[in-house]
Amino acid sequence: MQSFAATGPLVAALDIGGTKIAGALVDAEGRLVVRALRPTPSAHHGEIVMGAVAEVLAELRAAAQWPDVVAVGIGSAGPVDAAHGTVSPVNVPGWRDFPLVPRIAAATGGLPVVLTGDGVAMTAAEHWQGAARGYDNALCMVVSTGVGGGLVLGGTLLPGPTGNAGHIGHISVDLDGDLCPCGSRGCVERIASGPNIARRAVESGWRPPAGTDATAAAVAASARAGDPLALASFDRAAQALAAGIAATATLVEIHVAVIGGGVANAGPLLFDPLREHLTRYATLSFAAGVDVVPAKLGTDAGLVGAAAAAAQALNLESFTAGV
Repeated sequence: MQSFAATGPLVAALDIGGTKIAGALVDAEGRLVVRALRPTPSAHHGEIVMGAVAEVLAELRAAAQWPDVVAVGIGSAGPVDAAHGTVSPVNVPGWRDFPLVPRIAAATGGLPVVLTGDGVAMTAAEHWQGAARGYDNALCMVVSTGVGGGLVLGGTLLPGPTGNAGHIGHISVDLDGDLCPCGSRGCVERIASGPNIARRAVESGWRPPAGTDATAAAVAASARAGDPLALASFDRAAQALAAGIAATATLVEIHVAVIGGGVANAGPLLFDPLREHLTRYATLSFAAGVDVVPAKLGTDAGLVGAAAAAAQALNLESFTAGV
């Protein structure tokens, strides 16, 4: 656990995904004053996953700054159900309608808890302090183990009734495509997520260097070296993302699409073909010209955004002035 001194009220934030469970105490300037981290257990039993969350929360509660915590914000891989406080992440099979909010509330002595999808949390962070700052209409996306997203419309974060608004990863962009774990076919996530970039490359005949796992990062390294199979897998991911962004721009008139998550670390390998494909999909005058930019807050976005979303939902005055 890492920490530094801070003054004023804090929000405890949890960022829960298929790969890691991160926690932090966040101040009103968006600084992470205490951090904790655990890998997401691969076991399918929900209580084992909850045990890892409890360990992260226990580290945060042991911090000297914990008495200053006034609320808890959770950004979870989706879908989530903020109205009922449950989560059913596609990439965490042990959690189906898992009562995460009441469990966290009980573990923190009854603090108010706000749940949003991880894409909504990332959007709150990027609109507050990152690449979407200054835009009134924005789509922000997490492209990692899964693909999530969130919307800012008219200058306001739009989580939706259940906390899932903007969940672009499960828009179908290939109507007869591969079956997605969500039950649909040809979803953006099934094409553009990190594991699926690697899967598609392997299925096409690409092989990682000796001693290297087949990951999106390994595919990116091969693509940078000019491997045509690796380049093709990234191009296909970019095409799927472009189709999803164009659909969103056509529906709600966004002006910027912010892309974060581990896959975005591929840089021009992803962004160059994405922008090119977008010009072919977003053709109507009001949908064309969307800026596509990398996220600024990196792996901290989920935590900063979970705190920001909680502060906005609870109208915490010490935070909302800057959110």
